[in-house]
Amino acid sequence: MYTDEDLNNAVDKGIFTASSVDEFRRDQHLAKQPENQSTTKVASVDEENIRLIGGFNDIFIVIACALLLFSSLWAVKSVDLRLALATFAALSWALAEFFVLKRKMAFPAIMLLLAFIGGVFQLSMTVFASLGEQAIVAATGISALAAYCHWRRFNVPITIAAGTAAVIGFIISSFVSAFATPEMLNVLTDWALVVILVCGILTFVFAMYWDSSDLQRVTNRTDTAFWLHLLSAPLIIHPVFLMVGILNGDESIGSIAVIVALYILMSFISLIIDRRAFMVSSLVYVLYALSSLMSMYGDVGTNFAMTGVAIGAALLLLSALWHPVRGKIVVLLPSAIKQLVPDAK
Repeated sequence: MYTDEDLNNAVDKGIFTASSVDEFRRDQHLAKQPENQSTTKVASVDEENIRLIGGFNDIFIVIACALLLFSSLWAVKSVDLRLALATFAALSWALAEFFVLKRKMAFPAIMLLLAFIGGVFQLSMTVFASLGEQAIVAATGISALAAYCHWRRFNVPITIAAGTAAVIGFIISSFVSAFATPEMLNVLTDWALVVILVCGILTFVFAMYWDSSDLQRVTNRTDTAFWLHLLSAPLIIHPVFLMVGILNGDESIGSIAVIVALYILMSFISLIIDRRAFMVSSLVYVLYALSSLMSMYGDVGTNFAMTGVAIGAALLLLSALWHPVRGKIVVLLPSAIKQLVPDAK
C-alpha cells in the first residue's frame, strides 16, 4: 500500500507524472465507494473538505516559523531594510523546502507561501520606491512571477490564488497608472471598479476551471479551486458595493436592496457549484449593508446585533437544508452545466 508521501516522492523523482498520480487517486477514491451507496459518495463531495491543518504539530511549526522569520527581519532591519526583507523571503523559501516539499505539511505551507509572497512584494516596493506610483506595478508583477516559481517548486494549492491576486493587482495598478491624468481623474475611479469587477468574474471562471477538472474533489485541484472561489467573491461584490455608494455614506433602501439581491444570487450560485466559500467570503458586505439599512431606523449597535442574528439563523437553516435544496436545483440545470458541477442526490 502506497501513501500519499510515496506518490509525491515518485512525482518529484520523475517516476510518475502529476496528472497520472491525480488520476490514480481519483480512481482509488471511486473504487472505495460501494456501488449501492452513491449517496455516501455525494455526501463526501458535498462536505467541501480542504487540507488545512493536519494536527496541532502544524500549528506548532507555524508558530516556530513565524518567530524565526519575524525575529530575523527585526534583527537584520537595523543593518539594512532591503537585506532584511530579502532574508525574510529567502528564509520562507528555505523553510518550505523542508516542511512543504519533504514533510508535506498543509498549514505551514500556507503560512510560508504568504510570507514568501509578502516578503517579495515588500522588498520590491522598497527597491523600486524611487519610481513613485510605478513601484506598485513593478512589485505586483514581480510578486506574480514569484508565485509562479513557488507553484512550480512546491505545488501549494493557495499559490494559484495568491498569484492570481498579484496579477489582478498588476492589472489594476497598471490601468490606474496609465490613465492617471487630470482629464481622466473624474472617471478613473468608476472604470477602475469595472476592471476589478471583471477581474472578479474572470477569477470565478478560473476557479470553475479547476473545480470542473476534479468533480469528485479528491486531488489538490479542489483545494486550488477553493482558494480561488474565496478570492473571487469579494472582487465581485466589493466594486458593486462602492458603485452604489454605501461606503460613501449614501445608503438608501434601493442601494442596499441591490447588495442583498447580489448576495442572494451568489448564494444561489454557491449551491449550484457546491462551494460555501464563495458565499461566506462576501458575507461581511451583506452584514454591513443590512446593518446600515437598520441603522436608519434605530440604534446602530442593536441593529448590527439583530442583523447578525438574522443572517446567522439563515445560514444555519441553509446549512441544514443544503443537500436537499441543492438536489432540487441541480436537477433543473442544463446538461452542459451539470457536467461542470458535482452530482447531487
